[in-house]
Amino acid sequence: MSHAMPSMFPLHPKIDEQLALAFSANEDEEEQHIQKVQNAFLYYGPYACQRLRRTLDYLNSLPADDQRLLSKYRAHLDCVRTCIDRNQAVIRQILRERLLYPADGSSSPTSEGDSEFDEPPAHVRHGDMDQAQSTLKLIARDWSTDGALEREQSYKPIIDSIMEYYKPSDYELNEIKILVPGAGLGRLTYELACLGYSCEGNEFSYFMLIASNFVLNLCDYENKYVLYPWVHQYVNNLRREDQVAAVRFPDVCPLKNPPKGNIEMAAGDFLEVYKTPHSYNCVATCFFIDCANNVIDFIRTIYKILVPGGIWVNLGPLLYHYSDVNGQNSIEPTYEDLCIIIESVGFVIECSRSGIRTKYAQNPSSMKQSEYQSLFWVCRKPGPYEEHCGKMNSKSKGSKEPHDLIMREDNDMEDAIIANHYDDGNADADADAIDAQNETETDDDTVATTPQT
Repeated sequence: MSHAMPSMFPLHPKIDEQLALAFSANEDEEEQHIQKVQNAFLYYGPYACQRLRRTLDYLNSLPADDQRLLSKYRAHLDCVRTCIDRNQAVIRQILRERLLYPADGSSSPTSEGDSEFDEPPAHVRHGDMDQAQSTLKLIARDWSTDGALEREQSYKPIIDSIMEYYKPSDYELNEIKILVPGAGLGRLTYELACLGYSCEGNEFSYFMLIASNFVLNLCDYENKYVLYPWVHQYVNNLRREDQVAAVRFPDVCPLKNPPKGNIEMAAGDFLEVYKTPHSYNCVATCFFIDCANNVIDFIRTIYKILVPGGIWVNLGPLLYHYSDVNGQNSIEPTYEDLCIIIESVGFVIECSRSGIRTKYAQNPSSMKQSEYQSLFWVCRKPGPYEEHCGKMNSKSKGSKEPHDLIMREDNDMEDAIIANHYDDGNADADADAIDAQNETETDDDTVATTPQT
């Protein structure tokens, strides 16, 4: 098992030479970025207290009678401050490991006088602070009993589909290589490895990587730490205690319960790191594919790195994170469009469903509850024989350009009838071609080969 991480979060071991040089050239830039993430974590307490202080200042400006009516509310705000301080203490524990800092320890975040910032650190923006706060919520989602329902909604359909396709009775599971892009805090990666699969998580965000490293490699027993992930939510609270509710983590200790299969976590941009064809038997994506500027790039890369017969299992919404973000380009294809794209790239859609009710890092006690009607699908990369037949059929039918599913004219039905008639006319020729191919080739249908190393 190789879930422990070396001195720096590893780049992908199969990264090519040219790309490795590029990463090396940007090493200083990467270290600066990691330092910024660290500083955002360390500034968490003062930043959160700024928001609290605004409320206290206004409270103190109110008439005495109003302040008297709000005496319990004032005591509650004192409790909020205590919870923020305790969160900061846990963050210091998360950052105690020197994995991300120079060997001489000169930038250790736990050195005297450098554990917090009174003023905003250089280059740290509000978006970075939002990510630091969100990381606490994601710890609760992935590694506490409070997040069990969300994990059941999001991870179980993926795990069940993989186990159905790669049955333990039919495969040596440690030979089935699974990649989880956008692995976040690493729980899905860990659960798949616990079943015996060889699982690799990939994550781009160092907020996620730092926190997942802490849980996977440094927590030494269950429920050791206490967080208050909802303390930043000042609205839609039914009771005072809801804002300061405690969450214990980790509900499972990976150090005490190591997975049966191999587990790795690799840092890097999914599109830049994963370029080697036929490397994985399965790609599992959860709340991930809408994180691309161009989702087609993700789909093509997933198809490329899968072995023939391998599967892609996906669950999540179409939030499209770069939509309407200043300075970022984005396309936002609908589900209908994605089905066309997926099949045009070469996948066979084995099953797909919409309307999967899923929540994401939600405060279970909040008066406001947001829920996605998520998409779920299992797609298979055809085996060599199927791929060959598909190309033959494509040539016989001319252009593979699919019909537009969105804009339809009145004569679309007539066009469809003509197209169906044309397809029927070629059916005999296609059947003859397949029969001839059967005499020389063996149908390998859905048998997935183990990637060659």
